[in-house]
Amino acid sequence: MNTDIKISVRDCFKVFGPNPKSVMPLVRAGISKCELLEKHGHITGLKDINVEMRSGEITVIMGLSGSGKSTLIRHLNGLIVPTAGEILIDGKDITTLSGRALLQFRRSSVSMVFQNFALMPHLTVLENVGLPKKVCGQPKEVMHREARRWIERLGLSGFENRYPHQLSGGMQQRVGIARALTSDASVLLMDEAFSALDPLTRADMQDLLIELQRELFKTIVFITHDLEEALKIADHIVILKDGMIIQQGDPQNIILAPSDEYIERFVNDINRARVLRVESIMRRGAPVSGQSLETIDASETLEAAMLKAQGDPSKIFTVLDGGIVVGELDMREVIRAMVPRNLRGRKQKASEDKAVGQSRSVVQSATT
Repeated sequence: MNTDIKISVRDCFKVFGPNPKSVMPLVRAGISKCELLEKHGHITGLKDINVEMRSGEITVIMGLSGSGKSTLIRHLNGLIVPTAGEILIDGKDITTLSGRALLQFRRSSVSMVFQNFALMPHLTVLENVGLPKKVCGQPKEVMHREARRWIERLGLSGFENRYPHQLSGGMQQRVGIARALTSDASVLLMDEAFSALDPLTRADMQDLLIELQRELFKTIVFITHDLEEALKIADHIVILKDGMIIQQGDPQNIILAPSDEYIERFVNDINRARVLRVESIMRRGAPVSGQSLETIDASETLEAAMLKAQGDPSKIFTVLDGGIVVGELDMREVIRAMVPRNLRGRKQKASEDKAVGQSRSVVQSATT
């Protein structure tokens, strides 16, 4: 894992209203969002945000409507200035930038992909994709060369002379991503980028993003309210509520160890078999059971483990990572991991029986 910190948000507060700094002592003291609005006419957008985003990773910021996720991402390109706190990108506090310096930062360091595509309707695909180079004053031949490179990579060849209204939603979003990549910015901000797409197209775009990230190692900040989308693409998840971070960390750990009831509600309804991986629940170290003759890769999902075990809850596997033994997987632990934490205890037996049934259903579905 790359340990270089690309973006660091430190003690960040954002208060909206006529005189935000005047109410900051109240906000720091813990006044509620409702009380601040009712008694003082100000709104808390963000409260004491501390996040570190690593270079070359995808950080997903999620939460319900009004949680502050879009407010946070707009701080990262200087569209919003915090009431208090620092936002460091490559070690430089962008809250101190203004005028030409801020404009240059936006042109060269960060690029954004929007939910509604935000394409120029009067420009062709080629012109839309090449726009970042044109804005930077690059010659027309450079603009077209770079635009065509990303048009080809995003599967848009043959559509260079089409206009946005002549494209499907998925193709329009491909244009938006190609345009963002043409800027050569190291940070890519994506605000609900796939939420306007139909489910199949959305899944395709998620796969494309993962594929591009393996090639390009951009630092991506992705906003969504969809937990399954977050779990699919994220290296690091930050969950907001009322402008505050409720939990952040590795996606697998958030599922297995939600910090409170709010996070538990978030994770309860997901298909745990499809998102949890073997490495998250295996016993690390050399196998000790003496039964684990068959092997399974650490990156496999629990669904894959169920299929390989043929629904047998007593099965034990040796876990490999790059061909090296790293641990042991007991299918009984798979069954336990399928049970949300808040259902454990007196409901656990029934929940585990249900998980065993799900395991057998996975096998039956795969063989029919």
